[in-house]
Amino acid sequence: MSASAALATKVAATTDFDAIVIGAGMSGMYQLIRLRELGMKARVFEAGTGVGGTWYWNRYPGCRFDSESYSYGFSFDQDLLAEWSWTEHFAPQPETERYLNRVADKYDLRRDIQFSARVKAAHWNDAAGHWAVTLEDGSRHTARFLITAIGALSAPTMPTIPGMASFKGPAFHTGLWPKQPVDFAGKRVAVIGTGASGVQTIQEVAKTAAQLTVFQRTPNWCAPLHNAKIPAEEMAEIRTRYAEIFQRCQETASCFLHTAHPQNTFDVSAEERNAFLEKLYTERGFGIWVGNYQDMLTNREANAVISEFVANKIRSRVKDQKVAELLIPKNHGFGTRRVPLETKYYECYNQPNVTLVDSKATPITEITPTGLKTSAAEYEFDIIVYATGFDALRGAFDRIDFRGKDGVALKDKWQNGATSLVGMLQDGFPNMFMLLGPHTALGNIPRSIEFNVDWVTGLLRHMQAHGQQVAEAKPEATAKWMEHVMDCAAGLLSMEVDSWMTGVNSNVAGKQTRIVARYTGTAPVYRSWCDELAAQGYNDLVLA
Repeated sequence: MSASAALATKVAATTDFDAIVIGAGMSGMYQLIRLRELGMKARVFEAGTGVGGTWYWNRYPGCRFDSESYSYGFSFDQDLLAEWSWTEHFAPQPETERYLNRVADKYDLRRDIQFSARVKAAHWNDAAGHWAVTLEDGSRHTARFLITAIGALSAPTMPTIPGMASFKGPAFHTGLWPKQPVDFAGKRVAVIGTGASGVQTIQEVAKTAAQLTVFQRTPNWCAPLHNAKIPAEEMAEIRTRYAEIFQRCQETASCFLHTAHPQNTFDVSAEERNAFLEKLYTERGFGIWVGNYQDMLTNREANAVISEFVANKIRSRVKDQKVAELLIPKNHGFGTRRVPLETKYYECYNQPNVTLVDSKATPITEITPTGLKTSAAEYEFDIIVYATGFDALRGAFDRIDFRGKDGVALKDKWQNGATSLVGMLQDGFPNMFMLLGPHTALGNIPRSIEFNVDWVTGLLRHMQAHGQQVAEAKPEATAKWMEHVMDCAAGLLSMEVDSWMTGVNSNVAGKQTRIVARYTGTAPVYRSWCDELAAQGYNDLVLA
């Protein structure tokens, strides 16, 4: 046995596992498959009772993709691509959960997943060269490598409204929806929040509720989803184009099938521009956001054009113009926050059973046993739905006590804003790899997941080949990457707006300051950084 193999055997003998993965969503599932290929003994700890992550927890009515289904699924398994049929261009949550369970079945993933196992703490032991992971039940497990697969939008936040515990009826957060169906028929329902999950929920609840009251603090620019069923013959045709579809996702800025128009807004006549915007408004998916004129998100005048275009669409779809004006954002331009995609969302407000309340003008002051109070009125409800979003990007990290070298807490290290090296490593935290960490390339998430998992797997394979036991980002490499992150954000109109994309969350203490919370460069540029780091033999890492 070589010296490096003997050392690996010695380290492995002192730990329960070679690698521990936190989370059994898409990233955790795919990482488990790759770890097995490396011959590693791995364990996945999952807080839920099943696989799926986002698609396990978010069961609220109307929950579905806003990426085209055939661009969203895993691309690594040709047999799976050949056998699975998507039924809609934007699949609903139940179908996506079935798909991910099919993946779990095919690869027998559950034998290495421990369910109902929420991670409480993960501490690096420098002397032993391993991570100690403690679950909420008090059990403790060790591994040489720790891989976080905890998602970017996986830490639900509740508002801080007095009396919330006093409400006697059912109350739900969209991100923590029960498995059993909720019947809204004939009920008086409140939905608090009009972000992406709020919009999808409102569309469905409005169909059956006796009375739906929507409490909106900040209106969002929404665009039509234009979903449709996929007939069998169309699905067969899509299968013939999978290579082309995934290649397209590799080439675009955010891994969607859409990419920015090469022209600027004012390069064309007003007539040609309006025709182009009309075309985008009638097409499926995110084209109107990420496939618009290339200066839409950097040029204030250009953004004003698309904002007024969408505002006029809202005015044309909502009969009561006072309500329409309430639904039109006044504090940010189109696309500078995440754009929810909708299906007849604005038409809901034409229904006699739907009422919109401006909770910025008349704030909610109290939840009562029978409903809620605002500064202007009191309401009675049978059900309250909190569509109040997530502590995004780093929220899931903050909820686990991560401690690196010398006992330094990750939360303390990130006190003034998260840092990273290519979103996957953090100096001072050896052998910890973040699959969707701060400042990784987001967008069409599974495309990012597959790249990041493969990159981490490549690093682990390199370490195996060279008998290396520890990998840690160099501080100077982290600083260089963060300088690039800051440069990418310069000039973006979105950086002037409070949102989860700029690290602002009014429901989370200490997160009211706008920062560069995410990577705003393109996915191809992001991948080139990662590929260059690997090509240079991981010189930006300390490998020992």
